[in-house]
Amino acid sequence: MTQVNMLEAKSDLSKLIKMLELHQEDVIYLARNGTPVAQLTLIPKKTVEKRIGAAEGKFKIPDEFRAWDKEVEDMFTESL
Repeated sequence: MTQVNMLEAKSDLSKLIKMLELHQEDVIYLARNGTPVAQLTLIPKKTVEKRIGAAEGKFKIPDEFRAWDKEVEDMFTESL
């Protein structure tokens, strides 16, 4: 835990943020006249769900699925 006064926070903000990013500190308290009034922390990163395979296990492809491709193909080639 690090505590800094407002003046120091203004002049060293980049350094303080870097300390958080490098996980040297979890929280930095900002103080006015020695009394903590605010805190700096990292914003948690959102985990993004992978799109590929997101529906895996949600449904079963029917065994005759490939046969349907042939059936549809035949419908269009017969008309030519």
